[in-house]
Amino acid sequence: MKREKLIEIFKSRSFVVPLYIFKLREKFSLPLEEFIFLIYLSNFEEKFVFDPTKLTSELGLSLNDVMIYTDHLVEKGFLEMAVSKNEKGIMEEYLSLRLFYEKLSQFLVEEMVNSERIEQQEKKTIYDKISDGFARPISSIEREIIASWVENGFSEEFILAALKETVFNGVSNLRYMDKILHTWSKKGFKTLEDIQTDKEKHQREQRQKEKLELFDYDWFEDEENE
Repeated sequence: MKREKLIEIFKSRSFVVPLYIFKLREKFSLPLEEFIFLIYLSNFEEKFVFDPTKLTSELGLSLNDVMIYTDHLVEKGFLEMAVSKNEKGIMEEYLSLRLFYEKLSQFLVEEMVNSERIEQQEKKTIYDKISDGFARPISSIEREIIASWVENGFSEEFILAALKETVFNGVSNLRYMDKILHTWSKKGFKTLEDIQTDKEKHQREQRQKEKLELFDYDWFEDEENE
């Protein structure tokens, strides 16, 4: 019922919530009720008098709900609460959105950096990616070998999957990659799912083999030898 009350606020007033703010909610796993409450507060000035009775009236929430949402957002570092004198010298509680704006700006910077990183990664050629994987430059002969893979119909995702297997096994040469690619080709693999299915099958067979070897072990003979 709390959620419905908060959503009514959006129906009665116009709010523009940029998509990146929704992403911010996902990152910090903010409950929807707290998120809507925070968006409502963001329409105020950066620092404003905290009047829970007024918020209760405007939002149609109980005083307890308003206090709970406020406390949670303060604990999570989205709001700051302070007490100071007003113009009449009376002590009042204030809420500040400074931390919210700081989190938002930091999040946007991170999003921009990630976007640039992804963009740069997408611009890299297959030669660059293999060079990065091997942590060394690719020679002209190696470039010809890689080009031949492409000409023979190996997709970039297959080549990169072979690179991943090669690096995982502590190898950094194209002969190992070439052997992997042609093994997959002989097995008729067409997708990365085919590779994963075969790998899982091999792992199951290996575990079964280890179990059989364990059961076949002659424990009594081993004790006698001791």
